[in-house]
Amino acid sequence: MKALLNNQRGTSAVEFAIVLPLLVVFVFGIIEFGLLFYNKAMVTNASREAARMGIVYRDPAVTVAEMQSVVDSYCAGRLVSFGGGPSPTSTVPSGQCAQHGDPLVVNVTYQYEFLLIPDFLAAFFGGSMPGSIDVSAVTKMRCE
Repeated sequence: MKALLNNQRGTSAVEFAIVLPLLVVFVFGIIEFGLLFYNKAMVTNASREAARMGIVYRDPAVTVAEMQSVVDSYCAGRLVSFGGGPSPTSTVPSGQCAQHGDPLVVNVTYQYEFLLIPDFLAAFFGGSMPGSIDVSAVTKMRCE
């Protein structure tokens, strides 16, 4: 009887089964937030590219639609979204860059949809988490 109580066989498997869910959440969290930060950098770059196009003097002046086109084309091949999520939206107040030195503000917003983490955590802990988060970038430059 004493030999059965001191038997340590199988303890590693039980410990691994206890730690495995936390390890999986940690690894997928690293991947998920890495993609989120990458997309944040791409949205920031798209905002910068549109603002740079808008401030450069050109006759006729750059339109808001052309700046939005720059944002769309920049983000089209660079954003990582496995589910084919929504495209980013950009807002540029019209009437900017009327004179040299006027500020131009470009705001780009992208709704990042999480791939796995909210569903996994909701199932594991019995709660609910939002499935997406808004990623935005604002660039302000002076017109040339």
